[in-house]
Amino acid sequence: MIVTADRLNTVQEYYFSVKLREVRALAAQGKPIISLGIGSPDLAPGENVLNALTDSLTDKLAHQYQSYQGIPELRKGFSEFYLNHYGVSFEDAEILPLMGSKEGIMHVSMAFLNPGDEALIPNPGYPTYTSVTNLVGAVPLFYDLKEESQWFPDLELLEKSDLSKVKIMWVNYPHMPTGASATLDLYERLVNFCIKHQILLVNDNPYSFVLTEKPLSVFQVPKAKEIALELNSLSKSFNMAGWRVGMIVGNSTLIDAVLKVKSNMDSGMFYGIQKGAVEALKNKKEWFQNLNEIYRRRRNLVWQLAEKLNLTYDKNAVGLFVWAKLPKGIESSEKFIDEVLHQKDIFIVPGTVFGANGEGYVRFSLCLEEEKIQQAIDRF
Repeated sequence: MIVTADRLNTVQEYYFSVKLREVRALAAQGKPIISLGIGSPDLAPGENVLNALTDSLTDKLAHQYQSYQGIPELRKGFSEFYLNHYGVSFEDAEILPLMGSKEGIMHVSMAFLNPGDEALIPNPGYPTYTSVTNLVGAVPLFYDLKEESQWFPDLELLEKSDLSKVKIMWVNYPHMPTGASATLDLYERLVNFCIKHQILLVNDNPYSFVLTEKPLSVFQVPKAKEIALELNSLSKSFNMAGWRVGMIVGNSTLIDAVLKVKSNMDSGMFYGIQKGAVEALKNKKEWFQNLNEIYRRRRNLVWQLAEKLNLTYDKNAVGLFVWAKLPKGIESSEKFIDEVLHQKDIFIVPGTVFGANGEGYVRFSLCLEEEKIQQAIDRF
């Protein structure tokens, strides 16, 4: 009998991998399932992006191994993207393209966490921070995010903790799943906190253009380059989730450490995807405005659906999801979503997927056409 590695005992199969099998099985039985679960954009990239991809296929370089650091035009595109939209300047050596920001979570963890080190992880938060921390043998140390505190960390409370083994602090704004937006004051306090305790601050920033008026970066704080890295992605803002293209930015010493891991893990990003990404990064503000108008209409419908379910929500929240609170007296998010799934054939996500502080909440995705969301409403 072949025995698996001990590290597999620290993680479970990803919730969506398990639950979607159940949802697909119901659909196969003829159930008219409407899924508001996954945040996978259903819209296409711009025609200019698709043309750049197809035009690249005849280039004699297209089918060769590519640089681990991406083609020069892509790094330049990321640099101009940050300058144009965030007002932040990066040198070439401070930018590293990634095959999606999820890859970056693993690379950063492998580059900076030893077994026994600790990582500060938001609760609720993206489950991958926890699973990757466990996979590299480090210890997740959860910090609370709560509605009454705007889903911001209590840094004064963290100051009272033993932080001697903490090497990384994961933050994610606009926050998934709650949709809370950061402020420059919060970023400044996070930077100062991490400088004081010599903790690597990693800001996961893939939602900063979705239903937001002004995108923010942690690097708008002057001292951030001393201590921070930032992950970003084309998945959500450019409808390129399946392309697997993102980036990580920060000072060159930190980026070099990530590159040392990455260069041993892959053989470069496909040339055509890079050329498409270069073109996408040129999109003007009108692209984001038009995309957000679609998401705004969808969100209005999801709010109506939430009201049909007697849920409450924050109209100031942003991002690709609606985070909604269960009515008083209903204690289990998982039981609630199962009842909706089996009684109304509508799949939504329980807040507990994202941590203990997600109990009492559910999450709706906006990645579904208006007609389907209206059908879900009509079932009530």
